[in-house]
Amino acid sequence: MPEPAESPTSRQVVTPTRIVAGLCLLAPFVSMLWVSSYARIEPTLIGIPFFYWYQMAWVLISTVLTTVAYKLVRREQRLRKDGVR
Repeated sequence: MPEPAESPTSRQVVTPTRIVAGLCLLAPFVSMLWVSSYARIEPTLIGIPFFYWYQMAWVLISTVLTTVAYKLVRREQRLRKDGVR
């Protein structure tokens, strides 16, 4: 069965913007999967052990990084749609 021909505009291209967006999305996963880097009690923050407040901080950091990635990709799509490269 023949493959459908892709139009030049529908083809996915790796750009520096998409690499940065990908790194923004990858950072929270790496930071949470590397447990030995934060598996300790000290330093505490208002009595909360490091192990817990580090993870909660990454909830906020992940939100910011996901928003940045979304805005970067949307901006790139808008520029590509308008014909600006």
